[in-house]
Amino acid sequence: MNEEIYDKARAILSQRRNSAISENDRRIQEINDTIPEIREINEALFNTGKELIRAVTSHEGGDIQTKIEQIKRDNLSAQDMCRKLLVSNGYPADYLDIHFTCPVCSDTGSNGTQICDCLRQVYGKLMAESFNSNAQLRLSSFDTFSLSYYSGDDYFTMKRILEYCKRYADEFSQDSGNILMFGKTGLGKTHLSLAIASEVMKKGYGVLYDSAINILYKIQKENFSYSSDSEMLDSVMTVELLILDDLGTEYENKIYNSTIYNIINTRLNRGKPTIISTNMDFKQIAERYDERVVSRLTSMYTCMEFRGEDVRLQKKHQNADLR
Repeated sequence: MNEEIYDKARAILSQRRNSAISENDRRIQEINDTIPEIREINEALFNTGKELIRAVTSHEGGDIQTKIEQIKRDNLSAQDMCRKLLVSNGYPADYLDIHFTCPVCSDTGSNGTQICDCLRQVYGKLMAESFNSNAQLRLSSFDTFSLSYYSGDDYFTMKRILEYCKRYADEFSQDSGNILMFGKTGLGKTHLSLAIASEVMKKGYGVLYDSAINILYKIQKENFSYSSDSEMLDSVMTVELLILDDLGTEYENKIYNSTIYNIINTRLNRGKPTIISTNMDFKQIAERYDERVVSRLTSMYTCMEFRGEDVRLQKKHQNADLR
């Protein structure tokens, strides 16, 4: 892991935890001021806590376990009374509970002896932002995607694709499916995939966007370096949404083909949404890649064929006519 980004991820979790505790302290003070009965119960709970410690550490005679069980029962009864008082005064029953962002690790980043998934997600998001920044990612929007460049049946095809992409971005979650955008160059594949990236990032999800050739080159560079770093590969496999642009522009060799299969298959197995765009059609994909890649793309991805005339060329001709 990148130490600097890992430390940033830990700092984010620490801030979350401190904020949750501070908010809980504020709520306790609020309730103590507005509902005196709960303040009295909280004081009683504090005293039972001291009794529990004294029962465990003292050497007094008697059945210590029985005392401990009785204190626990009294404690639970007092907590139940607090919740009922909260509800009767218009508060949620769990108003005085500490509401951590991650209920599994309480925002500590550790789940037993393992790193909690919440820390991995924050780390992956920061890594994706770092890679996107280095790639000088420029996001697009759905508002700037114009259907006026398409006509006839192509117009209705692209209208359906635009609507699907908008819905995908609006409803995005870790249960969202995968998309394969294919068709000739200049038809809007990159524009719509970047528009999805923009909306998904606004929702707080980690998105890694880059061309296939750049990602594969960085992974290969890691494989042949003297260090044991695998930051790009780790991010590609774990980021919440991977957008692999221009599949097929990379050099054709066994290592790259194997890596592409590994990326597609691993993310499918982990249930991680992926968007792939390519200028190739199904026949060209089948001729270039392993049949396992073709099988997964055709059966596990929503395949959308972009149609029409090169939008970039149309814009160029329009600008020339205006001169």
